[in-house]
Amino acid sequence: MAKEILDIVDDNGQPTGEVIDRVTAHREGILHRTSHVWLVRMKDSRLQVLLQKRSEEKDSYPGCYDISSAGHIPAGVDFEDSALRELREELGLTADSSELNDCGLIRIQSESFFHGAPFKDDQVSKVFYIWKDVEPEAMKLQVSEVSGVIWMPLDECRRRVRDNSMPHCILPEELDMLPF
Repeated sequence: MAKEILDIVDDNGQPTGEVIDRVTAHREGILHRTSHVWLVRMKDSRLQVLLQKRSEEKDSYPGCYDISSAGHIPAGVDFEDSALRELREELGLTADSSELNDCGLIRIQSESFFHGAPFKDDQVSKVFYIWKDVEPEAMKLQVSEVSGVIWMPLDECRRRVRDNSMPHCILPEELDMLPF
């Protein structure tokens, strides 16, 4: 498998001109970029968000519920193009950049152990939301990344993230960036 090459970035998510491979970035905790896309819809008069369940083979947070679609940004690619690519790859959904609603940037820093190895994450993420009322059966999931998806009312998702009543890797601060 080819190495994923990422831009090293500053605190504002701007590339510094240096690159690093993903494995080294997470081993050493080097600042890099990701795009996060939340799918939202109204159903039964409640605002819902789509959560993906991460594959058990993921290098971090295996089996945990996560943002609808997210991914590392390859060197030289921008936030929007990466967000749209991840939607296609992970969920089999196509969208146009005009559908992306920008919620801003968030800095995510954590240190954990997965599969017996240290994992230091330091990323600047651009958070988007997109209105997309699509049933899970209509999605083509990338099984190496996503083992399933569920729609959950946003208020329930916020509560369950805050009280840790489901396995997840979602920051409450990121949920609060959604303007609902």
